[in-house]
Amino acid sequence: MPNNTYNTPFNSRYASKEMQYIYSPDFKFKTWRKLWIALAEAEKELGLDITQEQIDELKAHAEDINYEAAAAYEKQFRHDVMSHVHAYGDLCPKAKAIIHLGATSCYVGDNTDVITMREALLLIKKKLVNAIASVAKFANEYKDMPCLGFTHFQPAQPTTVGKRATLWLMDLVMDYNEINHVLGTLMLLGSKGTTGTQASFLELFGGDHEKCKLLDQKIADKMGFKSCFPVSGQTYARKLDTIVCNCLALIAQSCCKFSNDLRLLQNLKEIEEPFEKNQIGSSAMAYKRNPMRSERIASLSRYVMIDALNPAWTASAQWFERTLDDSANKRVSVAEAFLALDGILDLYINVTSGLVVYPKVIESRLMSELPFMATENIMMDAVKKGGDRQDLHERIRVHSMAAAQVVKAEGGKNDLIDRIAADPAFMMTKEEILAVMKPENYVGRAPQQTADFLNEVINPILDAEKDLLGIDAVSYTHLRAHET
Repeated sequence: MPNNTYNTPFNSRYASKEMQYIYSPDFKFKTWRKLWIALAEAEKELGLDITQEQIDELKAHAEDINYEAAAAYEKQFRHDVMSHVHAYGDLCPKAKAIIHLGATSCYVGDNTDVITMREALLLIKKKLVNAIASVAKFANEYKDMPCLGFTHFQPAQPTTVGKRATLWLMDLVMDYNEINHVLGTLMLLGSKGTTGTQASFLELFGGDHEKCKLLDQKIADKMGFKSCFPVSGQTYARKLDTIVCNCLALIAQSCCKFSNDLRLLQNLKEIEEPFEKNQIGSSAMAYKRNPMRSERIASLSRYVMIDALNPAWTASAQWFERTLDDSANKRVSVAEAFLALDGILDLYINVTSGLVVYPKVIESRLMSELPFMATENIMMDAVKKGGDRQDLHERIRVHSMAAAQVVKAEGGKNDLIDRIAADPAFMMTKEEILAVMKPENYVGRAPQQTADFLNEVINPILDAEKDLLGIDAVSYTHLRAHET
């Protein structure tokens, strides 16, 4: 790329080569030609005077886009579609007269947009499934490891490391269901003409309405779709772009939530994202291990979530059968939403495949808070020995306040257990109290919930999508570690 002009960071830093190709000129213009071939074939099948020789000529030149000729024609005509019609015609002199027959620009433009979004969604789905697999492996490995739970980022009832990961997974499962729904309901524009009435095709077919309907279905079949929009103006309903980008924004939300949790956990020194052997965390502070990949996930996710407003505004601002204020916006906003989310999921897979867990730190933090949470069990055991529940409750309240003061005001260790053991009203030795404080006794059904969720929800998804699995986190080591 030249260094004296703007280069999009989506190409140079974030998006994969696969997603870049889907939004490349090659993919776009080759799809235009496939659509022109589908139109000609459908028209021939419905009785128009189009020969097989003409269609064979179109197919012979479907891949060799003559860009220079198209650029010269666009300079002359100031129209991108007609420039490519003429460039294609130069390569196909026998078929030149029937290229784009009866169609308007949106026939290739809008249908290609839908086809492109489908291909991009399929790539996103593949990466989403691999992200689910990566987190599921982590959740299963750590389903039994107790850790301190947090509500309001304040210490709360214990959970397990694996159970916490299922919360990230649940978000991804909802995203998976949504992307399947969007893929399952995508429709082509078809061949609707200048205001959506198919007037030009009705003329071509001599007033035969049934052939106009069949033309749409044949084009859908040839391009691998179930159907076309039953009604439209010149363009497909721009609400479709909103639906697609909202789906992408949902995935971005899930990735961002995960990245925020991980950044907090890395601050607590409980779990860290991967850190390369020679990676530099800070140009000034050599000791630092900044969560740079998680930060980049959050940064790009914010972009995708805000970018989803663009299609919403565009859809709401369309006038009657068509207005062109959609074009410049949608060619940027839709493409960049896909390019950004593609990079986000690459990072997500990379990070979750290499999470570093520090069990001793996790245990230490949990044990520093567990005495407060174990007081109910301690009190019940003391009642069984003959203690008065109301008196014991008040004593625990006083001891807890004193222990908290030591921790917060003096910076000391939690000495609640020592205080209770020294209080004769509880009739319990320190050893007896510590026996009550096994962390696994306080995580509820977290291990079982995790196992059930993986077996009943996640594994069926991974089994159904096994052909999509296999993205190797190592292949993403090219991801830049530092953002400036």
